[in-house]
Amino acid sequence: MSNACAAGVDIGFVSLGYAKVAALGVVQGITELLPISSTAHLRVVPALLGWRDPGSAFSAAMQLAALAAVISYFWRDVSRLAGRSLVAARRRDFEDPSLRLVVWIALATLPIALAGVALSGLLNQCNSPLRGLAVIGWACIVMAVLLALAELGARHRKTLSEVSFADAMIVGVAQVGALIPGVSRSGSTLTAALGLGFKREEAARFSFLLGLPAIALAGLKEMWALHKVHLDAHGWSVLGVGLVVASISAFVAIWGLMRILERFSAWPFVIYRGVLGVGLLVGLAVGALH
Repeated sequence: MSNACAAGVDIGFVSLGYAKVAALGVVQGITELLPISSTAHLRVVPALLGWRDPGSAFSAAMQLAALAAVISYFWRDVSRLAGRSLVAARRRDFEDPSLRLVVWIALATLPIALAGVALSGLLNQCNSPLRGLAVIGWACIVMAVLLALAELGARHRKTLSEVSFADAMIVGVAQVGALIPGVSRSGSTLTAALGLGFKREEAARFSFLLGLPAIALAGLKEMWALHKVHLDAHGWSVLGVGLVVASISAFVAIWGLMRILERFSAWPFVIYRGVLGVGLLVGLAVGALH
């Protein structure tokens, strides 16, 4: 399919070919689950290399790679939650902690699901203004400041077993920010969880588990959109290469993030985001980026 914009869906990734999409799969996999925004990097890296924008459809579909990595890495948590909540549901034990957490995660997904549907026309259109480098630069800076404030004020006391309904909904609302390129889903939810007093590694676990439904919905929705515009076999094969590479990279990224949060803090990500945001705005101002 030669047209990079089919029925309003940007399929520019097809024209990049296997090698470039594999490279972007590495970028996507590493940055999707770190609090530094994969969407930002999927705009910045091609811009720096002189490649075309792979498009929002590619970014969204790649979230299925993140889904596979999160489920694999946190398989014990996911299987335990699913198993215990199913048993509790059969017994109608609505006070069971696992069942309550699953219900709260489902409810906390509603804000981003509703916002995603309401803004889908703007988010997914070809050459969406939200994918502009200036928007991404400012989003990186704002989130760097918010994550820094969360680190400075964090109490690092709460664990996943102490999650309340209010905690889940606050983190769920924060997740809506991920619709803006440069904000980062893991960045916004991790920031909210740290602000609520969770330990760093527990905040990351909570962020990933709460994000599973949203990641799955976004990825599957985009796959359906690509199916509806009749993406050809070559396009699907190019996307498949990106998904496989991104899945492996995402698993490694989770492992690295958990080690950093357990042993250090979120400050490396604060600094990186700040430098990236300022660099983008300066690059635009002097004409080095377009």
